[in-house]
Amino acid sequence: MTTIFDAPEDFAATALAGFADVYRRHVRLVRGGVVRASKVPNGKVSVIVGGGSGNYPAFAGYVGPGMADAAVAGDVFASPSTASVARVCRQASFGGGILLGFGNYAGDVLNFGVAAERLRAEGMDVRIVTVTDDVASAPVDSHRKRRGIAGDLVVFKVAGAAAEAGLSLDEVERVTLHAHDRTVSFGVAFGGCTLPGAGGPLFTVPKGKMALGLGIHGEPGISEESTVSAPELAALLTGKLLAERPQGTHRVAALLNGLGSTKYEELFVLWVSVRRLLEDAGLEIVAPEVGEYVTSLDMQGCSLTLMWLDDELEKYWT
Repeated sequence: MTTIFDAPEDFAATALAGFADVYRRHVRLVRGGVVRASKVPNGKVSVIVGGGSGNYPAFAGYVGPGMADAAVAGDVFASPSTASVARVCRQASFGGGILLGFGNYAGDVLNFGVAAERLRAEGMDVRIVTVTDDVASAPVDSHRKRRGIAGDLVVFKVAGAAAEAGLSLDEVERVTLHAHDRTVSFGVAFGGCTLPGAGGPLFTVPKGKMALGLGIHGEPGISEESTVSAPELAALLTGKLLAERPQGTHRVAALLNGLGSTKYEELFVLWVSVRRLLEDAGLEIVAPEVGEYVTSLDMQGCSLTLMWLDDELEKYWT
């Protein structure tokens, strides 16, 4: 459970304040989010990300050189308001235009979209990239309807690196969309997450079972299966993603992500089998990451994200 809190309704705001205080050398707290504390050159494209709280280090933990210039934070598993999005964008605008990135959830799509229109009316050039990487949430021919889960990290990493390299807004948007279209994820949960102050989890998983295709806002999986060994779980995760491998792809970025209550040692055990299966499929793994990057409060589980690389994407991924 989420057991350390003051007033449950203040959990997200208090956590953000604590984060910004600890990491003040990297971020500056503003109303509704954080902005990059390091100096930024005039004319740089601003990469601004966000969404609900409860997914730490997403999204405030992504702010810094080579990544995002600001993050907008909503309440736990709730979209930030239109006013918050617009306010943070104004404070992180350097004259090169703004790229807004967030996961494909109805509240985020609405509020970030309205904020973008408001900023455009003020003369800012604002582009939107909505991440839709979760293969469990819609079939491949309806991929624009998919949810955004841990693919947020790899897509925003590419966007931030492209902006840091001095690319124009048109080019940053193009590269980010290219990264997005070559990113897929799939996750499983062994236990649900509990909101601060709540008496129980948002969903439960029967003992000895795992939920397939979870969402990062506490959404249950689309089906349940019996828990399996690490090699079998690796085969399940990789199999779902390799089914969407573009023809001629030989390199891949991989992110094995913990959801909040899965030990790093468990992820490392699982990674051994994931690596073997990807290499057996003829893929060279470039700069893999294993750890907690997009969590769901205290959910027990993990997800695997793959980004199919070409020379351009590898440059910005690394």
